Amino acid sequence: MRGSPATAKPAPVFHTARLVARHWQRNDLAALMSVYGDHDAMRWVGEGRALTRAEGLQWLEVTFANYATRGYGMYALVLKETGAVVGFAGIVHPAGQPQPEVKYAFLRDYWGKGLATEAVVGLLQHAFARHGLAEVMATTAPQNLASQRVLTKAGMQRGALASNDDGTATQYFYWRAPALPD
Repeated sequence: MRGSPATAKPAPVFHTARLVARHWQRNDLAALMSVYGDHDAMRWVGEGRALTRAEGLQWLEVTFANYATRGYGMYALVLKETGAVVGFAGIVHPAGQPQPEVKYAFLRDYWGKGLATEAVVGLLQHAFARHGLAEVMATTAPQNLASQRVLTKAGMQRGALASNDDGTATQYFYWRAPALPD
């Protein structure tokens, strides 16, 4: 089933040159925690802290629900060369926001290899071709220059720098699908 957390090998959602994106499975929790449980990797994500195992389990459930209701969500990114899950990327609606938003994270051993840009390009193409999402946003901390480079290289345009109620700021990025020829 499409939204099911089945344990059988899931079908690919999209491919890039080096990655296969697929739906999450329950047995992805260890890989999920290797990325989102890493304090250094999470300094720019959410509240800037690693997820607990309980939060990882909850996120699995939210993702399965997103597959069922929206048809999309977060995906495991499998390195074609090894078959290992090296990161995660997807289109989400944090806190119920109406705009679809790109999210991604990788194991630290895979930073700086161009995989994030590759994943975001594939994800945006998939979001439009499969789900008709013609406009997608992303956010970063203003200090997170590496993610800003990834988003720019993937074809996203820098938007506003917004001040948050807690005194921090958020840098917005936007992507619009190319216009189809008449």
